[in-house]
Formats: sequence, C-alpha cells, structure tokens
Amino acid sequence: MKKLGVIGGLGPLATEYFYSLINKMTDANRDQDHIEMIIYSKPSIPDRTGYILGKSKENPIIPMIEVGRILGELGVDYIAIPCITGHNFYEVLASEIRVPIIHMVKETAAYLNRQGIKCVGIMATEGTIYSKLFQTELAQYGIAAVVPTRGKQEYVNTLIYDNLKVNIAPDMDKFAAISDELWQMGAEVNILGCTELSLIKRDYPLGPNYLDAMEVLAMKSIELCGARVKESYKNLLSM
Repeated sequence: MKKLGVIGGLGPLATEYFYSLINKMTDANRDQDHIEMIIYSKPSIPDRTGYILGKSKENPIIPMIEVGRILGELGVDYIAIPCITGHNFYEVLASEIRVPIIHMVKETAAYLNRQGIKCVGIMATEGTIYSKLFQTELAQYGIAAVVPTRGKQEYVNTLIYDNLKVNIAPDMDKFAAISDELWQMGAEVNILGCTELSLIKRDYPLGPNYLDAMEVLAMKSIELCGARVKESYKNLLSM
C-alpha cells in the first residue's frame, strides 16, 4: 500500500478527527489492512483566512511548504491537507512539493456531480467564501452554489472560531438557522466546507442532506493508498 502524509494542525482538532475518520472508514479486519500515515501537526502555521482577507501579513504558505517537503523526504506517496481554506494555496503548494496533493475541494465537487446534485449550500470560513474556492470547482460541473447572507456568515464564524476551534459545544440553533437559510435559497445539499464544521457531524445527527468534505478527503485518501472503503461509507449523502 501507498503511504499518506498529512499537513496537520490546521486546526489540531480537525487533524485528530481526520485520522479517526481514516481508521473508521477503512474496511479492515486487522491492523495490517490500514494505510500507513505520517502526520506532521504544525498548529503554529498562521491563520489562513486572515491572510486571504488581507487582515494579516503572516504568510501561511511558507511553513505549509516546509511541512510538505519534510513529508516528502519521509517517503509519503500522497499528501492530504485537512484544512479547506488552505486549499486556496494549492497551486503554489503543488509546484513546491514533489508529492501529489489530494485536492479536497475538487474531490468534493466531483463527488456531488456523481450524485446528480444541482445546487448546494456552502458553510465555510470567510476566506473560502471570499475566494470562491468551492464555487469555482462546482461550476465545472454546472452545479449552482449558494452562500449565507452576511448575518448568517457571522453565525458560521462564531461556530468555527468561538466554538469548535476552542473545543466548546457548538450553538446548534445558529447551525440550524444557517442550514434553513441555505435550504430556502434552493440548496439540495449543504457542504460542511470547513474541517472544524466536520466535528458537528461527528457529534450530532444531521441527516442525509449534508456532505462533509473531510469524509470525501478521507475516502479518496484510503482509495489512493490502496485500502478499501467500508460499504457503509460509500454513499456519504445517506449518512
């Protein structure tokens, strides 16, 4: 099997959950059926959204490249980045790191296309929304995207930065209000487009109309590394 490297710590709880997802989603009857992973958790990497929005001059790209190169030297075959906002720098990272990087956003858009979805809502950081990271990839398949209004985006920010990143229980009333707004805008499925939001699906029963982008990344990572994905995880929209 191939070996997976992980640029982690963006944030630490999301990285921890990604490792858990890989193990949970792998169809394994023994230890040896799991993929090999090397996780380099570097939470000191500067905030990605602040840099994208011009609120911070601290560049997160340089330390991400450093981590990726170290993983390459350690012999990984693929790299996963369980941070969606970090994918804004994908082209630069891919050009500087000599290991294929799995593009979580492209894989999520491709998955939605295979499921026949035509309109999705995006829950994500302001950096991801502002850069149109999901919108651009979804448009390649003719999938429409709707995003929260300013007020509801503030709810998303609160959930990510004031709740989930600091290990505080999320305000599920705010989460429901964001979801309802996106449904009313025509979304068939809401994307959990920030890896901190993935923690909500871990802890709360959300139903079938949500797609966790980190589950898509975990699925693709398992497949590329030569292991099997459990049948129960092959339809991520049914969970």
